[in-house]
Amino acid sequence: MDRNIRTVEDVLRLLDGLFTPDANRWTVDAGDWWDTFYTDRSRPVPFFVDKPDEHLVAALDRGLITPRRALDLGCGPGRNALHLAARGCAVDAVDLSPTAIAWARERAAAQGAEVRFLTGDAFALTTTELTGPYDLIHDSGCFHHLPPHRRVSYLSLIDRVLAPGGHLVLSCFATGAMGSELPDEAFYQDSHLHGGLAYTPEELRWIFSDLTEIELRRMREEPPDAPTFGHPFLWTAIFQHP
Repeated sequence: MDRNIRTVEDVLRLLDGLFTPDANRWTVDAGDWWDTFYTDRSRPVPFFVDKPDEHLVAALDRGLITPRRALDLGCGPGRNALHLAARGCAVDAVDLSPTAIAWARERAAAQGAEVRFLTGDAFALTTTELTGPYDLIHDSGCFHHLPPHRRVSYLSLIDRVLAPGGHLVLSCFATGAMGSELPDEAFYQDSHLHGGLAYTPEELRWIFSDLTEIELRRMREEPPDAPTFGHPFLWTAIFQHP
């Protein structure tokens, strides 16, 4: 059968196929790209550090979020997932890269932390694998690697697994600082995401307009010897599910 579109998911997967795996870095097919990325742990990659994001720590310290169960999307080597576990949260952490998950498990073992690590595409994991509802969905750098059409999947995931009154804590590329500022259609014209999408505050408020904004600001610059990670090329946001 030549025609293979029947559902919204069929359309989304067709659009996924317009991007090469190295350009579309969130799909399972791109796992090899991320595995290569995470293989050399000595690379000067800012978020390879073993410390949590400053805005996540600040939100916990200020009582803006009080999660009991958390989902960490695109957890990488696990630095934020481990901090949430240390603060008493039951944490599920997901990443496409088996290499990143292996590194995160090593860190967890070294710290005696209990985190449930999952390898795969968070949008495709079943309700058995993502055992929500969660009080917190945390995302440090996953959202800005999504092609525009997968915002639909992202919002659907929030509706499916984030508990009423729960929070989305997000950090993503800021316009004028990092990432591509092309209009959505341009990414499909050249089949490339140009390293990630940069957003304005207005765009983030529009995308997450079904949620209530609690805070939206630039991430603070943190010195190398600080106990937390911080670079101002990122927006940080807290949104609450109704």
